[in-house]
Amino acid sequence: MQLNKTLQALADPTRRQILEMLKKEDMAAGEIAQNFSISLPSVSHHLNILKQTDLVSSRREGQQLIYSLNLSVFEEVANLVIKFFK
Repeated sequence: MQLNKTLQALADPTRRQILEMLKKEDMAAGEIAQNFSISLPSVSHHLNILKQTDLVSSRREGQQLIYSLNLSVFEEVANLVIKFFK
């Protein structure tokens, strides 16, 4: 895991909002985009950054990509932060 890139991804409020939504349920990019006043390409850009840092994963269902939260990366980040403050 690349901690710096992961923390940079988490620093963006839009990406944190996407992660909050994915915490509740897996969603397609279009469903995610409906919750924002930004374009679908902008939402896709945020999703790609989250995928690059393994915070989310995707699977294909028909013509849609369904995104889901990758909890194991959050556990790794939490452990690193806890170790830092010990």
